[in-house]
Amino acid sequence: MEKKNSNLVPLITLTSLFFMWGFITSMNDILIPHLRSLFQLNYLESMLVQFCFFGAYFIGSVIYFIISYFKGDPINRIGYKNGILLGLLISAIGCFLFYPAAATSKYGIFLVALFTLGLGFTLLQIAANAYVSLLGSEESASSRLNLTQGFNSFGTTIAPVLGGYLILQFFAEKGTISASSTQIPYLIFGGIFLLLGAVIYKVQLPAFTSDDTETGGFGALKFPQLKRGIFGIFFYVGGEVAIGSFIIIFLKQANIADMPEAISKNFLALYWGGAMIGRFIGAISLSHGLAPAKKLVYMVITSVAVFLLIYSIVDVTFAEIYPYLIFMVLNLVGFILGKSAAARTLFLFALVNIVLLAIAIFFDGHVAMWSLIGIGIFNSIMYSNIYTLSIAGLGKYTGQGSSLLVMAILGGAVVPVVQGALADVLGLQKAMMLPLVCYLYIAYFGYYCWKNIDASLVDHKSAAPKH
Repeated sequence: MEKKNSNLVPLITLTSLFFMWGFITSMNDILIPHLRSLFQLNYLESMLVQFCFFGAYFIGSVIYFIISYFKGDPINRIGYKNGILLGLLISAIGCFLFYPAAATSKYGIFLVALFTLGLGFTLLQIAANAYVSLLGSEESASSRLNLTQGFNSFGTTIAPVLGGYLILQFFAEKGTISASSTQIPYLIFGGIFLLLGAVIYKVQLPAFTSDDTETGGFGALKFPQLKRGIFGIFFYVGGEVAIGSFIIIFLKQANIADMPEAISKNFLALYWGGAMIGRFIGAISLSHGLAPAKKLVYMVITSVAVFLLIYSIVDVTFAEIYPYLIFMVLNLVGFILGKSAAARTLFLFALVNIVLLAIAIFFDGHVAMWSLIGIGIFNSIMYSNIYTLSIAGLGKYTGQGSSLLVMAILGGAVVPVVQGALADVLGLQKAMMLPLVCYLYIAYFGYYCWKNIDASLVDHKSAAPKH
């Protein structure tokens, strides 16, 4: 087994990767209202942005899974490092495709660029998430993945503010809406992906191989926690993306906040920033090397520090965002009640989001606004915890299981589109019932794993659950 110190440099390197793909993913929430205005799209048509981007995860993962079935796990063959490098190259190509899309001002080409970008991210998700889980002991995997996902959330927090400024203001043609405002930003993003690839190519990453030479088959699906986790990822990504995609439009409604896009992008940043707060706290809460008292102190300090970081990024006054402190306190209470158990914490956070969504649906004004934004901080640990609980104990099937979980990111394509169709018929507020259903399933998955998985992780035993 690798020593902790030898894993530090690879973990730092991969953290920069998580940051970048979080940034680009969150940029979709800026593109949606921008392209909706540019091409005069309805809710359903505008959600094709997410459908193509996250649909690529499904297509890419299906291809990966088919290869793993007939030929064995591709990542085991080419290595995690080469898988990451290939993913970065495809992601860069996707970014560069925004240039001809903007030059021709064709919505279809924008969708092709987003699909290509999603294919690159598919490989990154399969390789990098599993790799981070392997960089240490299994019982600390959720803590480690929450840490890297925290920097992913840092990217999603900055993107609405920085990306929104670049596309909606800096590169806009004299304040008018134009396709060309996306050209330079995405050329820069593509260049960063290539640069990141060059850095990762030079860094020495430890190799993980399996002593078991068995290949092919559907071995990963014999684990009940994985089968349930596939739906968990589907509903989590679907719910989170659907909410984030509609926040700017939601806040623009007269009965909510009547807020223009230039201002609401800051509250979108707060939604994604909440996930950053929760993930950094989660990395501390779900670790097993600290005394409870120390852990609580570190969690409080981290929570305040990250909030101040977010406050320095967004262009709003403290008087406008102080209600968010209520959700920070509730988040800390949730972690305390979660008792450092990944599944128990997941279950509690899902319950909170169900309540917040119900309030956002049935109330108006700032109560509905803050309830929807507050969901972000409780989304924080969901992906990491669902992922690590799902692949716990899979051994030689980890790569195949990871590809199935990434395939389930299809939820980010399907749920927003269905919600867009519902919003066209029922109105946006009532359409939020769909993400509420998503969190109901996540609560079930968290409860199932709480009763069947966590104990085996803590005891260092096989994670196959009881029946």
